[in-house]
Amino acid sequence: MMQRIWSGRSHLYLLLLPLSWLYGLVTWLIRVSYLRGWRTSWRSPVPIVVVGNLTVGGNGKTPVVIWLVEQLRKRGLRIGVVARGYGGKAASYPLILTMQTTTEQAGDEPVLIFQRTGVPVAVSPNRSAAVQALLRAYPLDLLITDDGLQHYALQRDFELVVIDALHRFGNGWWLPAGPMRERAGRLASVNAIIINGGYAGPEEIPMQLQASQVVNLVTGEQRPAQKLIQVIAMAGIGHPPRFFLTLKQLGVTVQKEYHFADHQNYSLEQLLPLANQQQSLLMTEKDAVKCRAFAKPYWWYLPVDAQLASPQAEKLLTTIGSLCNRETRSQH
Repeated sequence: MMQRIWSGRSHLYLLLLPLSWLYGLVTWLIRVSYLRGWRTSWRSPVPIVVVGNLTVGGNGKTPVVIWLVEQLRKRGLRIGVVARGYGGKAASYPLILTMQTTTEQAGDEPVLIFQRTGVPVAVSPNRSAAVQALLRAYPLDLLITDDGLQHYALQRDFELVVIDALHRFGNGWWLPAGPMRERAGRLASVNAIIINGGYAGPEEIPMQLQASQVVNLVTGEQRPAQKLIQVIAMAGIGHPPRFFLTLKQLGVTVQKEYHFADHQNYSLEQLLPLANQQQSLLMTEKDAVKCRAFAKPYWWYLPVDAQLASPQAEKLLTTIGSLCNRETRSQH
């Protein structure tokens, strides 16, 4: 229902407009309070790059974070990642991830980033505390925050916004009448805009999410997605239809689709009835990090990688890399 309202296909959003105006007023006041110094913000001694969005739901931020980490490491930079840890609940914060850290503790996306890249990752609702914890534990040149565009308590050196080309900004209204955390005018003050999966304007960077090989959760075996038999597909992400469309584009014949809520935790009892041993249960990588502990041999996941247009991507990486050339930085 909310997706229908947010997309503009339903006029029920009019009933929610008073709450949206209140939300917009509160978020505007928070931002202004930091910009004018009424509330204090903390500045890291190393550069901070925020990868965020203006809307709720899956926009492709995590693949962009992974891409940035991998590309900047190739340039010799020591990178760390911080996140809020949405969907997880740690005994204490900040929490620096290890191979033993579970998604119940840290949330699914931080665990995915840590397992894919191997770089230091810390989570905390207070991102400044997460940054400080990583800097105490590791010598780092630059930190990337997964989400956090609206977390103004942490000063940033570069803001990158990821936009889903299919949905863009829906009806354009603040929550809850629309999907917006901030209105589209906020784009005028960010440093870069990445468009996921569609047309990009002159000042925007086009990105595609590419996938081909599926990976077995138990053995780690890789094979072309088309070679799976009797596929049952499941997705618990911000926009599950995107995953199912990707499978179709890869030539995968799906017998049945299961939609789950974003950041949902799973159990063996919940997933076991979805597919039998003669079938293949295929899920997203974000789902897989929550299922490895109890996975069955016929469970597979499909990792995706961000592919950015070369000239714009090179310029983006050069600009971000140049942030690390500063000799001195002040703290507040």
